[in-house]
Amino acid sequence: MSFWPEFLLVASVHFVAVASPGPDFAIILRYAVRHGVKVALAASIGIGLGILVHVAYSLLGIGLLLKTTPWLFQLFSAVAAAYLAYIGVQALRSAPPSQQQDVTEAAVEQVSLWQSFRAGLLTNGLNPKATLFFLALFAVIISPETPNSYKILYGIYMAFATAAWFSLLSFLLTRQKVRLFLLQRGYWFDRIMGLVLLALAMHLLFSAFVGM
Repeated sequence: MSFWPEFLLVASVHFVAVASPGPDFAIILRYAVRHGVKVALAASIGIGLGILVHVAYSLLGIGLLLKTTPWLFQLFSAVAAAYLAYIGVQALRSAPPSQQQDVTEAAVEQVSLWQSFRAGLLTNGLNPKATLFFLALFAVIISPETPNSYKILYGIYMAFATAAWFSLLSFLLTRQKVRLFLLQRGYWFDRIMGLVLLALAMHLLFSAFVGM
């Protein structure tokens, strides 16, 4: 079978999905403005590697188990919602910087690269919408006859493309003029992102327990 037509279809569908606003975008937006480019880049890499989690369980058939076992998918969604709510509450608790504190210093609030990487990895890896996307991808778009070696290559590409997309956003959002403007109102920005994340968490719970 031909590799390129299927790969181009996978790449196109993935680009539309990754460019759509969601928890990953909210995390990068908050980290880029509040904590700087290095922290946002670490989160971007974590989000990219989170793609490999979805690829791995899709190849192993665990994704089918999630799809055919409603209580397991509900549990998975509840864990994801709890994590998003936890990050949202942290964002809501953001306080304005003191008058003596430099705006740039206020942006670097003791968030390590490992913490931001882990946040990106967990945000993507625990995203039920990403789970459903990859279930559809492997069930509809990628042929069952496609060798696993090709599927692994698809996964590596999607992980790299995802990390590259959010890295680009990280650089754009940390341009000096944009960042300084947003940092002056950074605590309000954080609180808005906190509300967005809490709304996403509630939507996940509603979809898992009411919408099914």
